[in-house]
Amino acid sequence: MHTRAQLHRQRTLLTQAWDKHVPAICDKRHTSAERAGVRTEIVASWERSAAHIMPEVYEAPLADADETRLAWETSPLSDAVRQLESELQAAADDGELVVAVTDPDARIMWTYGGTVMRSRAEQVNFVPGGRWDEASVGTNALDLALRLDRAATVYSAEHFSSCVHGWVCWAAPVHDPGTGRQLGVLDLSTTWDRSHPIGLATAQALARLLAREARTAVVAATAHHTVSSCAGLLELKLLGQPSARLNGAQLRLTRRQIEILGLLALNSDGLDLCDLHARLYGDRPVSKGTLKAEISQLRAALGGRLESRPYRIGLDVRCDVTDVLHRLRAGDVLGATERYGGELLPGTESPALAEFGNFITVALRNALLADPHPVAVQRYLELAPYDLDILGSASGR
Repeated sequence: MHTRAQLHRQRTLLTQAWDKHVPAICDKRHTSAERAGVRTEIVASWERSAAHIMPEVYEAPLADADETRLAWETSPLSDAVRQLESELQAAADDGELVVAVTDPDARIMWTYGGTVMRSRAEQVNFVPGGRWDEASVGTNALDLALRLDRAATVYSAEHFSSCVHGWVCWAAPVHDPGTGRQLGVLDLSTTWDRSHPIGLATAQALARLLAREARTAVVAATAHHTVSSCAGLLELKLLGQPSARLNGAQLRLTRRQIEILGLLALNSDGLDLCDLHARLYGDRPVSKGTLKAEISQLRAALGGRLESRPYRIGLDVRCDVTDVLHRLRAGDVLGATERYGGELLPGTESPALAEFGNFITVALRNALLADPHPVAVQRYLELAPYDLDILGSASGR
């Protein structure tokens, strides 16, 4: 174990090397930082970083918060962290660390900080949504571990950005044990003077535990997919109180996810990403990444039966909206009214669904005005008791 004096000397030497060589690299002047004792992989990272940013970066850029949240909810690492959360928090508290888990692009998805590191982490956006790839914030252990596909340490002024020269970071990639695919990285960070040889080994051990738990989650999801994919009927209720059932089983979906299913059900030929985005969000400033994350969750809920290019539902669909329209076209006003449960997704902000909701309400009202069947009118007025035109037609009859 290094003494504080030894750590201070190492930090001083690295700071001197950084002061001399990083400006030269940024100015594209010849330099040889390796001779100053800087590791080859760090120098190579400095050179890559200088092609994208300046070393005066003071914080990591933040990704879209909703997109990050949804991506985390669909990541196998989310379940893994949930299973190991107490152990990860204890490691952070006991070691005065901040623990972070990223996706394969070095975007932080989850963190927990001890008292020493929590505020320091927030100051530089070492928080969920923070982008810690080289192009965003320069040399750091998270990106290096993913890039080299092995555990990595970055100490003090080895970081390209001066905002984290007071840190030491240990990171280890997390792999799916079944496929070897990178799922993200586990990082431990603290102040430079708390550097300890066991830091890297601890990061590796925690990464292995996360991989094991993630594999369990993947196997469970695969089993669920196998069972679900044998099924074939999706029942959508969009009129009145919305709901969705897969083979009779209630699906726990968000309002936005039901809106997506509604749009796909009403466009059976499918919609591409841009068209679906426009119909769902209109002019609202919502990223396409957010929509992709929603679709990813829906695909999992439907056992993988949500096709892409274009997006469409790969199941038989029974929808109350299409049923009402079919009955109206057949002249079955009473049957259409019985299936009409009220306004289409009340309060929806989807311009396409709002327009379609107006269309079906007008179509039903016109049918009732043309043929005010008493039972049909009574049923409709239970849902819209203040529709004076329908009331008048019933009275006139």
